Amino acid sequence: MRILAYRFSAFGDVAMTVPVITEFLEQNPGVEVVMVSRNNFKDLFEGIPNLMFKGINIDDYNGIFGINKLAKELRKEFVPDYIADLHDVIRTKMLNIFFKIKGYKVFILDKGKEEKEKLTDIQNLDKFPLKQTTERYADVFRAMGFSVNLSHQYRTISSEKSGIGFAPFAQHQGKMLPLEKSFELAKLIAKKDKLYFFGGGKKETEILEQWVNQIPNTENLAGKLSMSEELQRISQLKTMISMDSANMHLASLVGTRCVSVWGSTHHFAGFLGYGQSVDDVVEVKDLTCRPCSVFGDKPCYRGDWACLQEIDIQIINDKI
Repeated sequence: MRILAYRFSAFGDVAMTVPVITEFLEQNPGVEVVMVSRNNFKDLFEGIPNLMFKGINIDDYNGIFGINKLAKELRKEFVPDYIADLHDVIRTKMLNIFFKIKGYKVFILDKGKEEKEKLTDIQNLDKFPLKQTTERYADVFRAMGFSVNLSHQYRTISSEKSGIGFAPFAQHQGKMLPLEKSFELAKLIAKKDKLYFFGGGKKETEILEQWVNQIPNTENLAGKLSMSEELQRISQLKTMISMDSANMHLASLVGTRCVSVWGSTHHFAGFLGYGQSVDDVVEVKDLTCRPCSVFGDKPCYRGDWACLQEIDIQIINDKI
């Protein structure tokens, strides 16, 4: 039995498919999964038995004709039995149509969009945890008739752990601790532990290099490691500090505890790192406007980002 699954973005969401597919394959011997995603996500799926990774440059398949071309290539190369859409966006909706036309059974992720819209309505004071995203992924395979029981436990890769990791950046302002707070937090932690900075872009790397020059006992790893090297390094940390961002999910993949900072987003939406503890969530709990966004991409309706400005960095330091 071969299942063709696809999810093209975002980084953290793709990372969350990894423990689900891993445990699904362990519990269903004789099943093979072909995971189709962006080329640069390949290392996330390295070493999973009965999984083949198909990396593509999604920009090579633009428009309806490009998606039809991709569907033909995937059908010819892999001859799947079932299709798992783990994304449910316009691009994958088109892919689904082309597979259905050819008689394939397509099973689609339920994002819980209406539930999340209600959760992020600032007028709604009745907030409660929604289904975890990993369980939503598992539901796609359950709909095919398979049994999947997720452990919700991460697996420690490295037995030797030292130092603290800190990823102070996020894609959106609503998910990121103000940089002046992150800088002060770094100074606090580096007094006790070697601190390693993680990040991505050129501007982030430049900022972290400046911090390293000002804070003893720190090292900047941003922009210096391949994906596989970064995963290996995170696996060796005692703890990772991350915003609600991809680094939290990377920590889960390699079995490292993560203290996560949440601003306009909330773990109630189902995106807490796999196996991570709610006790390690840092947030301003008494703001009734939280969460106002699922992804942190909305402007602050108050205008002051109190959900991030009011976070006490000593709380993060105490958890470490």
